[in-house]
Amino acid sequence: MPELPEVETICRALRSGGRNAPAIVGWKINRTDVLWQKTLAEPGPEEFLQRLIYQVVIDVRRRGKFIVIHLSDDFLIVHLRMSGDLRVDADTIDLLPHDRLVIWFQNGYHLAFNDTRKFGRVWLRKDLDGLLHRLGPEPLEIDDAEDFYQRLITRKRQLKPLLMDQTFISGMGNIYTDEALHIAGIHPLSNSAALTREQALKLLSAIQQVLKKGIERNGASIDWIYRGGSFQNEFRVYGRSGQACPICGTLIEKIVVGQRGTHFCPVCQPGFRSFRTIEKEG
Repeated sequence: MPELPEVETICRALRSGGRNAPAIVGWKINRTDVLWQKTLAEPGPEEFLQRLIYQVVIDVRRRGKFIVIHLSDDFLIVHLRMSGDLRVDADTIDLLPHDRLVIWFQNGYHLAFNDTRKFGRVWLRKDLDGLLHRLGPEPLEIDDAEDFYQRLITRKRQLKPLLMDQTFISGMGNIYTDEALHIAGIHPLSNSAALTREQALKLLSAIQQVLKKGIERNGASIDWIYRGGSFQNEFRVYGRSGQACPICGTLIEKIVVGQRGTHFCPVCQPGFRSFRTIEKEG
């Protein structure tokens, strides 16, 4: 958290206005304060502060879970990790306790990176290739179902950790993976090599469906970290262990997969085939 829909919502707000704040495109930077030096991944604080001065915001885009702010000379790249958020406020509004980095603009506004758990990171780079080149395809841009199927069966991994592997597909996290697997009717422990073409097609469709709906609802607000979304009101399984499945009424179960709490319906997402079973059949 935040995942692709939440990050996309933040990017759209910064680019076009939203979340009760104006867009920052076209704004010129006046100065920057680094309040927690470990927030900076690169470069060092002194170079970071010097390079940002007087640069202008050209555009704001998303790649996976990364926020990419295109400046006149550099790219400012932000990864929110577990608890990060970006907030635009007038300079007359006080900073908050967990603000780690603040960019002050010449028009009387500032952009604050708030991060309670201090896991988020910020980069200032001349290019994007060295940082983002290992990311997998954007899930909403995948249009070749056969290629998606082939990539699934060649990986031979448990399905949920694979879908959350940013080198396989970028932007998926705990919430939207659980929701997509339920829509597709696939158990989270299923081995990717055991999926049929039909299941792969259903899974791709489910991933795109749940992400689009999440973006339409401005993401999900389930804790103090990210506010303003409403997709949490439409969860099928995530965070609903012990409650009735909206499809069949069976109680939702919770297990731990890859150190992440995982929610599923044992009826809608029946038992899985392991890779060991596949090997025996082969």
